[in-house]
Amino acid sequence: MSDREPDVVLGPFSSPDAQATPWASAAAVLEAAEVFWLSTVRPDGRPHVTPLLAAWSLGGLCFTTGDQERKALNLGHNAQCALTTGTNALTGMDVVIEGVASVVDDRSERAQAAADFERKYGTHLTDPAGTWYRLGDAVIAGGVKLYRVAPTVGFAFGKLPTSSQTRYTWPSP
Repeated sequence: MSDREPDVVLGPFSSPDAQATPWASAAAVLEAAEVFWLSTVRPDGRPHVTPLLAAWSLGGLCFTTGDQERKALNLGHNAQCALTTGTNALTGMDVVIEGVASVVDDRSERAQAAADFERKYGTHLTDPAGTWYRLGDAVIAGGVKLYRVAPTVGFAFGKLPTSSQTRYTWPSP
């Protein structure tokens, strides 16, 4: 998933018998997740949270938006953000990736990200009946903003039957 592997540490609020969740397990959750929640900060300091599609590509989590959408305006003011996904249950695992979002302008990188989105979301993006049909074409052509969140810190929250809190930190490139 990433050229840089994170450092992995089990958090202090884990069950006594818990073990740190390997990065590969958290990465599998990111790969399987269909919906992510992006948290950004408005210029006046209020939070903004919105659901979206995301795919691990280019060494980080990538997502798209329009130029004038609230998330793009927020990121123009403060590029720090978090992407969250997981289960809506007391079992399973939730994963949070925090980092700095940057716009991807390079056409070959945009093409790679579009391919990764299409591989992950399949007919939702590639079939004429799909909700986001031709999103990949828009990504490549620059018709939407493509952001890459370079991870700085992440968390995996393992839930019942054993509660665990694993922290991932990435070394600077």
